[in-house]
Amino acid sequence: MVKLNTWGYIAAILLIIGGLNWGIYGLTSYDIIDAIFGLLSVISRIIYILVGISAIYFIVILLQKPGQ
Repeated sequence: MVKLNTWGYIAAILLIIGGLNWGIYGLTSYDIIDAIFGLLSVISRIIYILVGISAIYFIVILLQKPGQ
């Protein structure tokens, strides 16, 4: 099992938020992030970018050999 540092936990939280948003969007066509912060506002775009960076971070973590 991979041990997470602070950045790992932040990335996990962002991925959970992003995943839930996509799941709700897929079921209802309702985008919670856009509803809260405005359609493609700067804050919404930053959140989407951070979720994407979090996904890349987790890919790197999962591809590392155990013990690194």
